[in-house]
Amino acid sequence: MPAVACRESLPIQDDESLLDVELPVPQPRPRDLLVQVEAVAVNPVDYKVRQKGSPGGEPRVLGWDAAGTVVAVGDEVTLFAVGDEVYYAGAIDRPGANARFHLVDESIVGRKPTTLSFTEAAALPLTSLTAWEGLFERLGLHEGAPEQTGTLLVTAAAGGVGAMVTQLARALTGLTVIGTASRPETVAYARRMGAAHVVDHHRPLPEQVAEVAPGGVSHIFSTVGTDQNLAAYADMLEPFGRIVAIDDFGPVEIGLLKSKSISFHWELMFTRSLHRTPDRATQHLILNQVAELVDTGILSTTATRDLGTINATHLREAHRILESGSAIGKITLTGFRAGG
Repeated sequence: MPAVACRESLPIQDDESLLDVELPVPQPRPRDLLVQVEAVAVNPVDYKVRQKGSPGGEPRVLGWDAAGTVVAVGDEVTLFAVGDEVYYAGAIDRPGANARFHLVDESIVGRKPTTLSFTEAAALPLTSLTAWEGLFERLGLHEGAPEQTGTLLVTAAAGGVGAMVTQLARALTGLTVIGTASRPETVAYARRMGAAHVVDHHRPLPEQVAEVAPGGVSHIFSTVGTDQNLAAYADMLEPFGRIVAIDDFGPVEIGLLKSKSISFHWELMFTRSLHRTPDRATQHLILNQVAELVDTGILSTTATRDLGTINATHLREAHRILESGSAIGKITLTGFRAGG
């Protein structure tokens, strides 16, 4: 089957950084679905894993956002059947979805929204799971509680995760959402996703936030720059406020949060699959809830740009765009080359 893989850590400008390869069709384990992949989306995790290379130089298939059709199931599968249309983010410790056929445990798969194309659906799983878990599990917000008050600051609100956090918070909570963005097009997109206010993350945040939330904010969903902004977060947050972060960084001065009893949380949507937690089927339920919200018009896809068929050339371009920090919403790729 056709697939796209990396072998060694190379800059994305190198033609060898991602390669078109032919691999055997994998065989399902007892709880696995074999999915014929119709579309994928690209996330920062893709280029971060690529930059680490592949142990032993063996081809490693990336890709942790996919939509497709179930073509075979393992002996113990109960949630899906052959012919079902699905969408999912997959597991970081298994081969990714940049392949014609892909294996994924049924417990972390959802039914594709019926109102979306495969391409539109592929943009949603990883960011929806990250946003949902971050908001309702880490920050302790209550889903479907419009009476809940407060203010949520979302950094990079026009990015993949930021756009989903903004949509979910707007739709399912009573919080006022302040997004950060810096370009006219990203400001407009953040507002379209539901941000009531947008501030510039290239300028000091506390002064800007104070203009629209004089009493401070109750929650912060930090998608980028957590280490650089921690002092500003401590300044802006109300006493007993909460932060959830998803980005990677080194040591920080966590003592800055003590005087206000601010709590700090991590969110990694791969935790459940990586550690085989007993509740990992929660992700199946979340994705089904997201699909229902999409199909009833409450949420919308964040797919903004499709680069064409799934191949090494197009995936290198997707990685390049993400690494540049200029992406708005989600980049997708659709289908494989003829005969694939």
